[in-house]
Amino acid sequence: MTTTTDVAATTAAHRDQLLHTMVSDHAKALLAYAEKLLKDRHTAEDIVQEALIRAWPRAERLYSTEGSVRGWLLTVTRNLVVDRMRSAAVRHETIGAEDRDVPLPDHAAAVLTSVEAADLLRELSHEHREVLVHTCMFGRTAQETARILGIPAGTVKSRRHYALNTLRAKAGRGLRPGR
Repeated sequence: MTTTTDVAATTAAHRDQLLHTMVSDHAKALLAYAEKLLKDRHTAEDIVQEALIRAWPRAERLYSTEGSVRGWLLTVTRNLVVDRMRSAAVRHETIGAEDRDVPLPDHAAAVLTSVEAADLLRELSHEHREVLVHTCMFGRTAQETARILGIPAGTVKSRRHYALNTLRAKAGRGLRPGR
């Protein structure tokens, strides 16, 4: 007398054998069909794998009926291709050759501004420039800057004040109308 475990194992082994037969008999045809529809071998391989995974639990029923196993597999493959083509992942726009001629914004003004700012900073004393770098560029407080530079916080505040005033005066002098 056989137990239900033996029957289940036999059924699973039989299904595995049917899947192996299905793969050997139909996988190449399914791949060629999917690749023809998609024009992408890697995606076609994924589609064929999914079609075979869907066929595996139905393998006994597919082989026991009078219908065509290949016909069922081709229908499932076509449906999976249609689903893939309709999916959100495929609808995302990609940059093609026709999109590459779009003019890019001109960054000349930003480059000129950074060059002018660097020139203005070079005109400051080392002490003033050092305080501005710590407070403005690194965002440190007067106390943090004072601790790093080993000077009083009041000196940091004073140097920052005079450095910014000097920059404002020199920048205002260098500006021309229309710029």
